[in-house]
Amino acid sequence: MGALLLLAVPAGARAQQSGGGFSESEILDAATGIFGATAQGLATVIEKIFEDQGRPSAYITGEEISGAFIVGLRYGKGEVTLKGQQPQPIFWQGPSVGFDFGGNAAKVFVLIYGIDSVAALHRRFPGIEGSFYFIAGLGMNYQADAGITLAPIRTGMGLRQGAAIGYLHYGPRHSWVPF
Repeated sequence: MGALLLLAVPAGARAQQSGGGFSESEILDAATGIFGATAQGLATVIEKIFEDQGRPSAYITGEEISGAFIVGLRYGKGEVTLKGQQPQPIFWQGPSVGFDFGGNAAKVFVLIYGIDSVAALHRRFPGIEGSFYFIAGLGMNYQADAGITLAPIRTGMGLRQGAAIGYLHYGPRHSWVPF
């Protein structure tokens, strides 16, 4: 089975605990909808993110594929949902480099902090990720840029091991160009 990896929260990234945004139960219901009952530890991961960040202003549900042999690529698609708004399509792609080998396909649930419009996501978000997939795995990391924090949760299948740095570029259209 896979391993769970939690990385440090970016300095100053703590979101407000009250006010607008999705409650922990709303997020857990949405995440369970995409991951199903197979994601053991999902509630613990979401609880940890809420403890670190507070209530998210939006979330993404989607799927992605990625692979690496020192240099890696990741491509994904999904829908982003802001509180009280209809879901909108979103795509992401990006390169990585590091001690990272293998490939995987994953369902993705991303908690988003610090945005009030989907257009605010249309940028690059740097991140550090470590993963170990042997058949299946569950992982989480943080990405941050310009006061916006993303907490992607991934559960997937494949054979992959390593750690890498890189970025993901989120946008309204699909692109094969990862840069």
